[in-house]
Amino acid sequence: MADPSSYRPKPGQIPDSPGVYKFRDEHGRVIYVGKAKSLRQRLANYFQDLAGLHPRTRTMVTTAASVEWTVVSTEVEALQLEYSWIKEFDPRFNVKYRDDKSYPYLAVTLNEEFPRAQVMRGAKKKGVRYFGPYGHAWAIRETVDLMLRVFPVRTCSAGVFKRSAQIGRPCLLGYIGKCSAPCVGRVSAEEHRELAEEFCDFMAGRTGAYLRRLERQMQEAAEEMEYERAARLRDDIGALKRAMEKSAVVLADATDADLIALAEDELEAAVQIFHVRGGRVRGQRGWVTDKVEAVTTSGLVEHALQQLYGEERGDAVPKEVLVPALPEPVEPVAQWLSERRGSQVSLRIPQRGDKKDLMVTVGRNAQQALALHKTKRASDLTTRSRALEEIAGALGLDAVPLRIECFDISHLQGDDVVASMVVFEDGLARKSEYRRFQIKTFQGQDDVRSMHEVIGRRFKRYLQEKQKSGEWTQEPSADARVDDNGVTAGTEAAAGVTHGTAATDGTGGSTPGTVPGTGIVTTHPDEPEPDPMAGRPTDEDGRPKRFAYPPQLVVVDGGAPQVAAARRALDELGIDDVAVCGLAKRLEEVWLPEDDDPVVLPRSSEGLYLLQRVRDEAHRFAITYQRSKRGKRLKSSPLDAVAGLGDTRRQALLKHFGSVKKLRAATVDEICEVPGVGRKTAQTVAAALAGAAPSAPAVNTATGEIMEDDGAPPAALSAERGQER
Repeated sequence: MADPSSYRPKPGQIPDSPGVYKFRDEHGRVIYVGKAKSLRQRLANYFQDLAGLHPRTRTMVTTAASVEWTVVSTEVEALQLEYSWIKEFDPRFNVKYRDDKSYPYLAVTLNEEFPRAQVMRGAKKKGVRYFGPYGHAWAIRETVDLMLRVFPVRTCSAGVFKRSAQIGRPCLLGYIGKCSAPCVGRVSAEEHRELAEEFCDFMAGRTGAYLRRLERQMQEAAEEMEYERAARLRDDIGALKRAMEKSAVVLADATDADLIALAEDELEAAVQIFHVRGGRVRGQRGWVTDKVEAVTTSGLVEHALQQLYGEERGDAVPKEVLVPALPEPVEPVAQWLSERRGSQVSLRIPQRGDKKDLMVTVGRNAQQALALHKTKRASDLTTRSRALEEIAGALGLDAVPLRIECFDISHLQGDDVVASMVVFEDGLARKSEYRRFQIKTFQGQDDVRSMHEVIGRRFKRYLQEKQKSGEWTQEPSADARVDDNGVTAGTEAAAGVTHGTAATDGTGGSTPGTVPGTGIVTTHPDEPEPDPMAGRPTDEDGRPKRFAYPPQLVVVDGGAPQVAAARRALDELGIDDVAVCGLAKRLEEVWLPEDDDPVVLPRSSEGLYLLQRVRDEAHRFAITYQRSKRGKRLKSSPLDAVAGLGDTRRQALLKHFGSVKKLRAATVDEICEVPGVGRKTAQTVAAALAGAAPSAPAVNTATGEIMEDDGAPPAALSAERGQER
């Protein structure tokens, strides 16, 4: 536990201007990001008497080992930079709202030639129109099914669409009138796009004019005694009204607004959002978060707004946002929302009428969500805590292993040997820290030797990062190598911002130099500002690589030989504070180094369940990587190595000759006959294929069929086999 006074900045060193600050721990990992109108006043609050701090704030400042800041021009810029850094660094002491599930949206792909209506989850894509979110995917499908009668837009996948176009027959929806069948030319691309835009307009709430137009057409058809057409229009109107009934009218003035409500206690908070478009509730979503920092209701609202609109632009940000409490100060947040929308956004607390009544309903949903979450969480926390305690007791550890790393080796009969590293923190998977390895020092099947190499490479990286941070002064071994699966550096801030840090000099004061664990040059207020890019040995933002954070327990997939190899790799590097164990699949026994007999945990043990989950996740991650490598190898062709030959001309060559075998037998003049291939390229191709030995017959892994010609595309192979038959 660090003493905050050891890294406290000197008086007057912190600027009295808007900015964003970061606290880092002893490993250089960002543990908290905050913004302030005045950096000097805000940071001074963290360095008062510990007894006067909130318990969570006290934990944060005693966990931290350094603090640094970035000066910006306005509070709006500070808000934007804070959001970017929270997304980038994922600090453990910041409030972060997380969806309890991935909510489905109704999406219309207007970025395609023939737009498609479908269910979508995950990150939003450019050029796609979204409606929702919905609570269940089946609710979207029911709505779309009702509306396809009136707006018969395409809903099929790309494969089905292409197949129907090839055979000249539409799918079932085209036959029953629920698709306009653009695949077979029943409507043009322009007519189909117009249908899709009308579909989007109706879903966006512009329903009244369209229904009135249909009713007028129905009456005209009846007057002209076209009763069948009038009946179809009547059924269309009924279908649209049933689709509208699925979204209840809550605000009579066709309001576009988002209503945000909170439910909180001392430890957790739940947020619920109702998306109201055209006076109707078009979607609902909710998040739950741990209150890992001392935060007020206003602060929770501000974090919710950042989470909700941080990636949105244009109409996705409504004209009106109703909240239970206003952020303090409210002006920068309102300005930030207006900039994201492109027009004025009203951020306020509803005081009376229908909007206040609806806010009560949203608040009631938040209370129920928090109660349900606490019921589930109580069991989950208890189970994970018991599992970690059982592991610590069974392995004789001094403390529970809060960070567990598991390694697994995967190969296919000695080919494409790879390894995986998965990370569990506090009993939960931390997928952003997963890593993959290729075995480099030897060829063939040797799991023990592979495990020794991977463990050695992982912890060499750890020692290198400690050396960069000044925590370890011994030179690494000559064969220490940096694996090519590190973390991609991010951009810390826009050009023009300045940096400042505080670092300890061993006496409690701050001195110029490099902050341990960050690589960022410190400054004094009376010195010229250094280049922000100077003195950074690894990442552009001074963040150490993810390998810099050591585990308390290493788990290997295997028995005594694999455990011994892992322990030997750690001993060779002088690391003696990391425990090692192995989990053998056959009897689910836990093996420890230098123990002749395994540790047998009860079959009902929560500790064993956790170790199994960690091991199975490492196996899944490793085998997925191994299969992808094998697939790429099987798809490789001698043409891939020809310099200057791109995909287009490679496909043209294979299409012209039918296979690599026939291309290898062709002359330079024959190769020049392929459109787009000149004599120089033809000579290069002929020389490359003449020097490449014919590979062994390829095998179709799906059918077991031996393919005579290497590198031929499926279409060419099928045509050639058809000729042979």
